[in-house]
Amino acid sequence: MVNELDQIFESFDKNNIFRDKSILQTNYRPEEIPYRDEQIKQIASILAPVLRGERTSNLFLYGKTGTGKTLSVCYVKDELLKRVKKESGFKLKIEYLNCKLKKVSDTEYRILAELVKKLGGEIPSTGLPTQAVYSKFIELIDSEKQLIVLILDEIDQTMKKISNDFLYNLTRLNSELSKTQICVVGISNNLTFLDELDPRVRSSLSEEEIVFPPYNALQLQGILNKRAKEVFKEGVLQEGVVAKCAAFAAREHGDARRALDLFRIAGELAEREGAKKISLKYIDEANDKLERDKILDIIRSEPKQFQFVLHSIISLSEKNKEEPIFTGDVYNFYQDLCLKNKLEVLTQRRISDIIQEFDMLGIINVRVISKGRGGRMREIRLAITKNIIEKAKEIIKHSLNY
Repeated sequence: MVNELDQIFESFDKNNIFRDKSILQTNYRPEEIPYRDEQIKQIASILAPVLRGERTSNLFLYGKTGTGKTLSVCYVKDELLKRVKKESGFKLKIEYLNCKLKKVSDTEYRILAELVKKLGGEIPSTGLPTQAVYSKFIELIDSEKQLIVLILDEIDQTMKKISNDFLYNLTRLNSELSKTQICVVGISNNLTFLDELDPRVRSSLSEEEIVFPPYNALQLQGILNKRAKEVFKEGVLQEGVVAKCAAFAAREHGDARRALDLFRIAGELAEREGAKKISLKYIDEANDKLERDKILDIIRSEPKQFQFVLHSIISLSEKNKEEPIFTGDVYNFYQDLCLKNKLEVLTQRRISDIIQEFDMLGIINVRVISKGRGGRMREIRLAITKNIIEKAKEIIKHSLNY
């Protein structure tokens, strides 16, 4: 065994593939953001008045995953902070918070506690009434003359779990502040997120809106070619690899992040096999791996109600084997599960919407069957492999302590 491990470690020491793999990580910030000049200029124009100490309109950015929203707004943030003058008579703070982080997105309390922490204060992670945390937040930010811009990324993830009131309160805070002004930049991957908000929240949050369109295959090739020169050693990429990567990502709504992940995983697979080149087969293997990981990530990040519904579908499918199951069966099983675990029972209509979401994500297949005068029924079958089902069960079991 020792000799075998030595061989593995020695093969990695040689490193025939990568020059600098960190350039493909999600936290890497490129100096230039290709094909997003227009959006960056729009963000800069809206936020520029903060350099004069003026509060700007609240801004909402939306577009599919991997379309450059976060990169663009953080680029403008860095440029603004470079230019603000120390002698201007006010402080400018621009804070970024990813609302998808598990320890942040669960409750209004935790988001506020994290914002207080970023602004230099301290609040215990639990234990105080939410109103007390709001008071602490207001006291902290209104202690001196300053302008605060809060960038809330993946804000739709938070709204799945807590009420609209958090956003409404946040966008209305200025009426309670005497020295400080605050503006909010919201970012969402969900194009219909604004439609789902309470109208009063929507009008407060989306005073200005910028849409980020998906990258097309040619733009993705341009992004990949630029990164490839810095990431991989010369001559490592086989002809057609960049084009295939871009084609896969373009099919996934022009997701540049997916294209870069494909690049990275394909390089890692080639490296593990001791290959000297990244061939097309490694792109196919990387794509299969990403598909599996994506489904499991979705299951892991969904709220408990979603996980209970999926658990119901999996349990019924295993119990009924080849027999189809229907929406009514799922709801009855789910209802019993919630009652046993003392969890609120959602309405049948809401469960029907969740089932539709699972269908759109490719986790299940839903087929509408006509029963004549008996109306129509939705037949449900799992669309994921046994391997993924087993991993999904582990995730749900761990999440629900079930």
